[in-house]
Amino acid sequence: MSVTSRYRDAWEGFWREAPDEPGAVFWDAEPALTAGPHLALFEPHLAHLSLPVIDLGCGNGTQTRFLADRYDSVTGVDLSPAAVEHARAQDPDGRAQFAQLDATDEKAVQALHDRLGDANVYVRGVLHQCEPDDRRPLARAVATLVGERGRAFLVELAESAKPVIMGLAQSPAGPPAKLRPVFEHGLTPGEVTDAALPELVESAGLTVLARGELPLTTTEYRPDGTRIELPSTWLVVGRAG
Repeated sequence: MSVTSRYRDAWEGFWREAPDEPGAVFWDAEPALTAGPHLALFEPHLAHLSLPVIDLGCGNGTQTRFLADRYDSVTGVDLSPAAVEHARAQDPDGRAQFAQLDATDEKAVQALHDRLGDANVYVRGVLHQCEPDDRRPLARAVATLVGERGRAFLVELAESAKPVIMGLAQSPAGPPAKLRPVFEHGLTPGEVTDAALPELVESAGLTVLARGELPLTTTEYRPDGTRIELPSTWLVVGRAG
C-alpha cells in the first residue's frame, strides 16, 4: 500500500512553502533541545551502537545532521520530495544521506533495509501526524528497519498536547505564525492517543523497552516570551530477547 494522495500532497505543499531559515518551522527546534535529550534516553538501550541510523520523517534534516555528527552512517528519509530537497540543500558537506521514502510502501522499506541492514531508527512526531490507516503500516516499517538487532526511539505528542495546540489555534489573535501553515495545509497534529502508541508498535512485533514523558520543544513563543512546549511521550522499542 502507499499513503493517501491527500496526505502526500499536504506534506509536499507544506515543505514547498517552508522557509530555509533555521527555526522557521514550528517543530524544528535546535537539536540541543530535541535530538540531544532524546539520544540521552535512547543510547543506553542500543545493543549495537555501530549500526546505521535512520531518521524516519526527517523533514528538512536539522536533527539528521546532528545525528550525523555522532554516528558513522546516518540516512534521513521523508515522504515529501520537497523536504528532502531542503535537507540536502542544508547539508552541503554531505554529512548525512537523504532519500524520499513512503514508509507505508513495504517494498520500498524492505529495499532500504536490504541496502543498509539492521538500523537504529529515530522517529520524531511522525505517527501522530499521519492518517489513521497509515499508522500500522508505519509501525511495521519501523519493525522492518530495526530488524533483529536495531532499536527505535519514537517520540509523539501526548493526548494532553492537543488541547494546548487547539488553544493556540483558536486564540483571539489567531494561531502563532509558525503554527498557522500546519493548519492551512490540512495537517492534524496530536491525533494518536497515549494508549495507542505502545499498542501500535507491539502490533508490529516490537517490544517496548523503555518509556517516559518529556516536553517537546517548539520554535515558537507565547506573547509573554516563553517558548511553547508540548507534552510528549517517548518509547524505546526493539525485538524481544
